[in-house]
Amino acid sequence: MSTLINRDVPPCELCEVDGGELIVKTDKLRVVLVDDANYPGFCRVIWNAHAKEMTDLSIEDRSAIMQAVCKTEQAIRDVMAPQKINLASLGNMVPHLHWHVIPRYTDDLHFPDPIWASEKKTAVDAAALNARRALLPALRTALVSRFY
Repeated sequence: MSTLINRDVPPCELCEVDGGELIVKTDKLRVVLVDDANYPGFCRVIWNAHAKEMTDLSIEDRSAIMQAVCKTEQAIRDVMAPQKINLASLGNMVPHLHWHVIPRYTDDLHFPDPIWASEKKTAVDAAALNARRALLPALRTALVSRFY
C-alpha cells in the first residue's frame, strides 16, 4: 500500500517545529518564547493541530486559544511592564493558526508601527534591552504558572 503525498501543498513549518523556545504545551496548543533580540518577551501561542483560520476551530477550541492568548498577554504585562501589547494573527507567511503576543515600548525600533514595518529608529537603548532580557526567566515562570 502506498501513501499519497500532495506535492502541491508545501510542508507546514509550525506542524514540524515548536516555533520558538517551548514554554507551555497542552494537548491543544503551545506557548513559545520567540528569540528576537529587539523584542524580549515576544511570545507566540500556536495551535498544535494544523488549522489555517480561527473559524476552522470549534467554538470551544476558539475559546481555548483566546484564553491562552489572554494568559500569555497578562504574564507579559505583569513581568515585562510594556507600554502596550500587540496581538496579531496573520498567517500570510505561515498559514498555521498562531497568535503573536508582543510587548511594545515607546523606545523600541518600530514604535508606534508594527514590528514588521520599517524601523523608525536606528538604535535602541542597550541598557533598556538588557534590563528587559533580564526579565525573561521571570516571564518563563509566570507563563508556566498560568497554565499548570
